[in-house]
Amino acid sequence: MSTMPLFWLSAFALAVVVLIALVRPLLRKRKSEAPEDEAAATAIFRDHKRQLDADFSAGTLSASERDAAQTELVSRFGGELATVPAVATTSSDPSRWIAALVLVTTLPIVALVLYVVLGNPTAMNAPAAPPASAGAAPHGSGDVTDPQIVAMIDRLAEKMKANPDDPKGWFLLGRSYFKMGRYDEAVAALAEASKRMPDNAVLLADQAEAIAMTQGQKLAGRPAELLKRALEIDPDDPKTIAMSGAVAAERGDADTAIKLYQRLKTLVPPNSEESQQIDQVIAELQASRKGAPAAAATPRTAPAAAPAAANAAPAASVAAAAAGAGVSGRVEIDPKLAARMAPGDTLFIYARNAEGSRMPLAIMRGTASELPKAFALTDAMAMMPAQTISLAKSVVVEARISKAGNAVAQAGDLRGTSAPVAPGASNLRIVIDQIVP
Repeated sequence: MSTMPLFWLSAFALAVVVLIALVRPLLRKRKSEAPEDEAAATAIFRDHKRQLDADFSAGTLSASERDAAQTELVSRFGGELATVPAVATTSSDPSRWIAALVLVTTLPIVALVLYVVLGNPTAMNAPAAPPASAGAAPHGSGDVTDPQIVAMIDRLAEKMKANPDDPKGWFLLGRSYFKMGRYDEAVAALAEASKRMPDNAVLLADQAEAIAMTQGQKLAGRPAELLKRALEIDPDDPKTIAMSGAVAAERGDADTAIKLYQRLKTLVPPNSEESQQIDQVIAELQASRKGAPAAAATPRTAPAAAPAAANAAPAASVAAAAAGAGVSGRVEIDPKLAARMAPGDTLFIYARNAEGSRMPLAIMRGTASELPKAFALTDAMAMMPAQTISLAKSVVVEARISKAGNAVAQAGDLRGTSAPVAPGASNLRIVIDQIVP
């Protein structure tokens, strides 16, 4: 049952219960008080009679006085009984029926008017909150449009105007604006937070990321300066290290970038997906040093380790991270190559920018035994919030089977690649039909 009918049915039932409770006492018939009056008169008569007998026995009354008094008492008692109805009657006051009718007709009307004036009738028509799988857009996608979330962020902005000395409030507001894709406002809010928390490496890294988004995802200039300072404050912050590596790679300093990513790898669990992603970036950088095209080997951004993901918690309290624009489809193995794979071989499916860096924008891992396998690569799987599928003009989806389980392609691996497609593409068919030389 929908919310509207259920609400009115419950309200009607409650009104009926209240009316019954109020009207029932008014309509209940009441017995006359006559029997009680008769009993009282009889008791008084008996008391007087006993008193006369006691006075006569004590000698204070003569026989003639006693008889005269009894005659008077009997006469008075008879007169009282004549004024009391012999049978108990019931009363039915018309005023009670009038009062009951007034309650029945006016109470529902008054309740309805009060609800319309003081209540919130439109609340029942509010859109239902989206499920977790279709919630707010991913970090930096700019699609956070839920009215409740936007209103909450606007209230936070008003609160910060009234209380500008709260650095955590500015920090949260800046991250919230970034989540909404309002990068200029994010930069301004994070700058306010930085004035009050100048030595917070996480804040400086977020500030650098927001500024980079306002200048075409480029880290040169002010972002690089902020990241340098953040790295001096906390040389072990994963996000700062990853973005500093991206700065070095952007300016073509592959050696420095590799050293930074190697340090980052020591901060993530061995054999984890984060570790595999870092290996892939390092391999791309090493390839660039050997003469591969710089554009294809220089990542603009870099994978963030698991601890860095925890840094997004304040923004997630305003708008929970969820899957956003992505690509989906199905991966199959060419029957001609099926004999070359084992069920336990590792299956990698990832999307990368069709132009520029070959660093994966999103990646998922499985086993060859799962083929044919449906996949969905989304912004929620991004290595870095500033480098996602939804921000790319076009992407290429690649599937690869690795016997060694390495994220970096090796000779003998099996792979298949899609043509460049736009973010949001679906029903892609990736056939693994090549052998890596």
